[in-house]
Amino acid sequence: MKFFSYILVYRRFLLVVFAVLVLLPLPIVLRTKEAECAYTLFVVAIFWLTEALPLSVTALLPSLMFPMFGIIPSNKVASAYFKDFHLLLIGVICLATSIEKWNLHKRIALKMVMMVGVDPAWLTLGFMSSTAFLSMWLSNTSTAAMVMPMAEAVVQQIIKAEAEVEATQMTYFNGSTNPGLEIDESINGHETNERKEKTKPVPGYSNNTGKISSKMELEMNSGMGTKYRTKRDHMICKLMCLCIAYSSTIGGLTTITGTSTNLIFAEHFNTRYPDCHCLNFGSWFMFSFPAALIILLLSWIWLQWLFLGFNFKEMFKCGKTKTVQQKAYAEVIKKEYQKLGPIRYQEIVTLVLFIAMTLLWFSRDPGFVSGWSALFSEYPGFATDATVALLIGLLFFLIPAKRVTKTTSTGEIVAFDYSPLITWKEFQSFMPWDIAILFGGGFALADGCEESGLSKWIGNKLSPLGSLPVWLIILISSLMVTSLTEVASNAATITLLLPILSPLAEAIHVNPLFILIPSTLCTSFAFLLPVANPPNAIVFSYGHLKVIDMVKAGLGVNIVGVAVVMLGISTWIVPMFDLYTYPSWAPAMGNETMP
Repeated sequence: MKFFSYILVYRRFLLVVFAVLVLLPLPIVLRTKEAECAYTLFVVAIFWLTEALPLSVTALLPSLMFPMFGIIPSNKVASAYFKDFHLLLIGVICLATSIEKWNLHKRIALKMVMMVGVDPAWLTLGFMSSTAFLSMWLSNTSTAAMVMPMAEAVVQQIIKAEAEVEATQMTYFNGSTNPGLEIDESINGHETNERKEKTKPVPGYSNNTGKISSKMELEMNSGMGTKYRTKRDHMICKLMCLCIAYSSTIGGLTTITGTSTNLIFAEHFNTRYPDCHCLNFGSWFMFSFPAALIILLLSWIWLQWLFLGFNFKEMFKCGKTKTVQQKAYAEVIKKEYQKLGPIRYQEIVTLVLFIAMTLLWFSRDPGFVSGWSALFSEYPGFATDATVALLIGLLFFLIPAKRVTKTTSTGEIVAFDYSPLITWKEFQSFMPWDIAILFGGGFALADGCEESGLSKWIGNKLSPLGSLPVWLIILISSLMVTSLTEVASNAATITLLLPILSPLAEAIHVNPLFILIPSTLCTSFAFLLPVANPPNAIVFSYGHLKVIDMVKAGLGVNIVGVAVVMLGISTWIVPMFDLYTYPSWAPAMGNETMP
């Protein structure tokens, strides 16, 4: 028994050694760049799945292993750890810092709760719908980073309301206040040592927003081992995090500009098939919106059932009266909103900058009309969403928030300077540098797969698919893309596979859109891991989730997504593009109808 106890204690160390040694024959025996890159990919994937090492530390492994294997030189792999995405993140975090500093997120969150109600099921559907709508026009990263602080504030306000109601009831029954239920500003002011070690503070998780009484802290730690009052509170936090992450990705499916993978597909398709004029902003929206809507609703049901249970009868019961507790929760929320007082100058400026950032993102290159990027036609593609984010982000350090005064020797109070909306120190406390490193590791892995030829090797293995039925080819390619995009960046996955799948469709004489549309949509189905896409990483950084939570929830959403895409490509998408006929704009290779 003592031996097994040692194994249990040092399980992470043993897992690291075991994974490294067991997979070592792969590069030693084969001695190819593809095998060496695959070895790196497998090791990193195992460490990310098991969290044997901190996620950010594991993300640094490609920068160590690729130069040692001679796949990518060190200076080149290092550049993968700071890309356009990181500049976008910096700009968005500037916005999120100001939103939290001036409590704008709390005002919006409380107002939303007052409108929707405190029932978690309807609240999560409301958040998913609004997040998906924003993600149609903005990047999923920006959407998740902006909405998550609001969702966090809503959840914490509901938890706080429940605690206050229970405290009031205990006071009524016991005749005295139970100090173990006295709370001050918010539940989320408390952080365990484990949380502090796991990640730095991020938007929605400020260290100075409030404190919990020492007895409440003791009860929470002894009862749950976490910062949550009850297990249900923890489940609500998990549910809200995953709803924001997944809906920000699902919403991006609906427009060509909604996600980078859609843009990459459109560029590749229009370049390879210049005579096809069937794909534009409107036609994309017509076939993708129904699919995204179905996926969103089914994902909501799945997540609700997984974490809180799903009672159809109770949820859709007409004329249902609120319980005494629900009325009490609503009253507490209303009082909290009234405590904020009238909206302040700093909140107004932050809200204006938020709207300006949204409009600039949307109008940069909408797709159906010329955007403001056309003013810089001499430099096409130079300005990106990161350009807008940095422009607005810098304004937060420039625009005055309040005057700084001092008292002179005569007792007169005079202004000698001003403080901006946010300071660099405040920005630093919110910037999740660990997440930036985490995603840089994903970019580095994608570069390594391309440089080593591993992606080309995978593509060559697809050639036998030509002898299979078309629906099976579509299913296999969709599942393959969905699996690959979990460990490689979405953009890298679609960039690597489009040149493989297009010739495959031509070779077996199938309308290229029949295979390319499902594959492109499935490239966005990166729901399993925190490193699979930026929204996952952003919500994971709040500390409510474990990797296994995201794997269980993401697996269900992946299955739903692939199933809906297969349904769409077999029904309403077929007549839109006449998919059963080999088109004239594709290379002529024989018969005119699909086998």
